[in-house]
Amino acid sequence: MRKIVLVLAPILGLSIWASYVHVFAAKPATGVARSPATEECIGCHVAVSPGIVGDWEKSTHAHTTPREARKKTGLESKLSSEKVPEKLLDYAVGCSECHTMNYDKHKDTFDHNGYNVHVVVTPPDCATCHATEVNQYSQNLMSHAHGNLVRNSLYQDLTESVNGVQSFAEMKISTRSSDPETNADSCLFCHGTAVEVTGSVTRDSDFGEMTFPVLSGWPNQGVGRLNPDGSQGSCAACHARHQFSIEVARKPYTCSECHKGPDVPAYKVYEVSKHGNIYSSLHKEWDFNRVPWTLGKDFTAPTCAACHASLLVDEEGAVIAQRSHQMSDRLPWRIFGLIYAHPHPISPDLTNIINKAGLPLPTELTGEPVQQFLISADEQQKRQTTMQAICLTCHGSGWVNGHWSRFENTIKTTNEMTLTATRILEAAWAQGLARGPGQNDSPFNEAIEKKWVEQWLFYANSTRFSSAMCGGDYGVFDNGRWFLSKNIRDMMDWLEMRMAVKK
Repeated sequence: MRKIVLVLAPILGLSIWASYVHVFAAKPATGVARSPATEECIGCHVAVSPGIVGDWEKSTHAHTTPREARKKTGLESKLSSEKVPEKLLDYAVGCSECHTMNYDKHKDTFDHNGYNVHVVVTPPDCATCHATEVNQYSQNLMSHAHGNLVRNSLYQDLTESVNGVQSFAEMKISTRSSDPETNADSCLFCHGTAVEVTGSVTRDSDFGEMTFPVLSGWPNQGVGRLNPDGSQGSCAACHARHQFSIEVARKPYTCSECHKGPDVPAYKVYEVSKHGNIYSSLHKEWDFNRVPWTLGKDFTAPTCAACHASLLVDEEGAVIAQRSHQMSDRLPWRIFGLIYAHPHPISPDLTNIINKAGLPLPTELTGEPVQQFLISADEQQKRQTTMQAICLTCHGSGWVNGHWSRFENTIKTTNEMTLTATRILEAAWAQGLARGPGQNDSPFNEAIEKKWVEQWLFYANSTRFSSAMCGGDYGVFDNGRWFLSKNIRDMMDWLEMRMAVKK
């Protein structure tokens, strides 16, 4: 890399380094031209971080240029930006093209051997070539996942009840507030941290003494990460660095990182479903890189991406579903994470939602939706029709309609079971046997309150996911209906025992 200073480096080391630069400048392994800046990056990093270089060399970015990518039009196109800077058109998308892009907007930019380099690559950087996808993602609940969690006072109480460090003394349990490292290692691992520059540090490297920025909240690839350039989200959450592979994003293992359970058991349910069974048996025969993705030819059973994101066509080339990085535009219902299942929110930013009781929830504690913040029945039907169009490519209308009828009945009955648990909890609060929001206390820190949380966060969620994805036992005995009913009995026994003791 330019202007590098090798402290006390032997001549042999200099020769090896120069050889790296020469080999990669003269003969790119991909056969595609690289910018001089990227060549210099690789000249050092092939020795310092060979895993990164090797990973990138397998990427589509390394094997094509934006100009070549533009030649693919219509449904085959992956480059959605109308204009790409002229200086980028004839080079592979490499180190420099990502890590020096928009450097003046990045607070994490630092001088690295004469280049303005930033550590965190963000959606606005990716929007240089993928503007449509970045715009869609900004309308996604995932892109707001950090703020929707940390700016919701009720859910901050829940976070503290999980992450707070508890101790026991003098026959009492006390809780110390969770620290940033614990939060980053738990809830914010998926929701995303706030990555901020807190200073700089100088340290020895293989090429001498260098200065780097110090980042809090780093490392993180959470879906709603707050970035040093002021943006939200991380494309790498699904398109893992540095291959940014569409194949990786299309396989369900990627989604399992955050959607495994017991609060979001989507992957576990998928694994045992008929769709998951077919995937496990046959996916080695599928083509995960084809764009558009042809149902029945490139793959023969849906993955998470097929249902929620991918551009799908039939064997005649007719579009079944348009590509979307919004995720929710095929979903009429929001079935997990909240106390009751409800229509999807209108806005991905949920921080302005408040119910009649003054709680930051899209439903009342008694289950009624706060409709002004949620999509209409017409919009629900539109999204359901979009999803059902995918189902109908493999199933008849009788099958699809029957499945959706069962699913919506499951939403109704799981909400009813959650309401029963809520009423038992409210009775405990009214009797003075537990303390809740009405007593200026957390609704998550006492035994009966934790059982109430399990009712909707684990058992109702599992039952709904099982119904939505044909997961069988996850809707019955594995955190399903058995536990919904058992938990109500346990809560009632707790209430009756405390009432008896009080008398």
